[in-house]
Amino acid sequence: MKVYLLNSPYYPRFGRSMRWQDTGRAGTLYYPIWLAYATGVLEQDHEARLVDAPAWTWSREKVKGDVERFKPDLLVIDSSFPSLKNDIGIAMELREVTEAKVILVGPPASTFSENILTNDGIDIVARYEYDYTVKEIADGLENGADLKEVKGISYKKDGEILHNANRDFLSSEELDKIPYVSKSYKTHLNIRDYFLGSSLYPEVQIFTGRGCPFKCTFCSWPQTLTGGTYRVRSVSNLLDELEWIQENLDVKEVFFEDDTFTANVTRVTEFCRRYVERGLEIRWACNSRVNLDYNAMREMEKANCRLLVVGYESGSDRILANVKKGITVQQIKRFAKDARKAGLLVHGDFIIGLPGETKETVNLTKTLINEVKPDILQVSVASPFPGTEFYQWCRENGYLVTDDPNEYLDGEGHQRSIVSYPWLSNEEITKTVDEILNGYYLSAGYIPLAFRQVFRRHGLDELRRLAYSTRMFLGYAFRR
Repeated sequence: MKVYLLNSPYYPRFGRSMRWQDTGRAGTLYYPIWLAYATGVLEQDHEARLVDAPAWTWSREKVKGDVERFKPDLLVIDSSFPSLKNDIGIAMELREVTEAKVILVGPPASTFSENILTNDGIDIVARYEYDYTVKEIADGLENGADLKEVKGISYKKDGEILHNANRDFLSSEELDKIPYVSKSYKTHLNIRDYFLGSSLYPEVQIFTGRGCPFKCTFCSWPQTLTGGTYRVRSVSNLLDELEWIQENLDVKEVFFEDDTFTANVTRVTEFCRRYVERGLEIRWACNSRVNLDYNAMREMEKANCRLLVVGYESGSDRILANVKKGITVQQIKRFAKDARKAGLLVHGDFIIGLPGETKETVNLTKTLINEVKPDILQVSVASPFPGTEFYQWCRENGYLVTDDPNEYLDGEGHQRSIVSYPWLSNEEITKTVDEILNGYYLSAGYIPLAFRQVFRRHGLDELRRLAYSTRMFLGYAFRR
């Protein structure tokens, strides 16, 4: 069976696989990572084509022509909440050139399955993790089997919408059996199309595990895609992929895209020890939490870890408690100090507009930013994605400006606040994000932090990364 997997056209460089789906201010463009994993699974028994329209700047007409030439039997379209209406519209347009069954995947499929299937362009939605779901659909359609046996899907039959039982999330043992996503990148994509503002270029993103055991109310992936249990690949399997990447891809860094790679410190330290024993050289970075201790950081640095991406979120303990973050401001300060002492760079994430946000808590966040001085600062608008506890709280309290996630972005594809409090409006929230970023990056105080990054190992690569990020961010800042 021929399967066409599509990351649809939308805004230029739009990242559906990002946790905050938008057009990155500093030029960030994520790989279509979930589609790439599904591609590898499908290719075990079927012919698959992975198309990344935002990375290739393909128009709808270009996609339609490509689909018409490929003649798929099955079409898999990725979606995100801000792009859902666009993605359904593209599916309906593709009906003009293909008779393929159309599957929609991604977080909206888990949350809006019933509504999505009222559209003529979609035949099936695959809820939550969908690697093996789409393969089972392809297997079944090829063999004439009934879709009622496929778990994790909703679909239309004889004018009726049917919802099959949920599929169990993949176990650690099953994660080990999925083909390396890096092989899908090599076969279908150009690694030089992708850029992370905090990673050496070029880079690749992989998962070493899925799901997150923590309960942050605003985080969409664990609540709409991967679940709340952290399932991990074996250390041997992970090291094998790193070795394959080192030998087969011309990349400078691998980013571990797990929600929290450091959730299991015992596994992290085992990985670091065995990484060194193998004599691997490729650098890596990961998502972390502030409860990571200094000794673990030192072991990570010795094993070529370069940077930690960490969710600080707020300078207010009250807000951190409101969103069930499970950390304190004091822990954030200790983490920042330990990371610098261990020789690791820090990409610090903050969010403006979470429950309890006021002008006073915004000032607390600004103060904390200036104290911990992350090497790379990310400040996001608090977006209450449907299916999350944060969304439900905003809706119940009447704080949503709109109930339509397709309106979460402005005319250039950047975040805008759709949360408005009586004491802090949505316009003020969006404006505050820009003010904090401009005040941090466009001040003389950032110069020593930039030099700190350049005067390290691989300093020329750090300089190139900074130069590109700076150029893209300045373009964003001046347009605003």
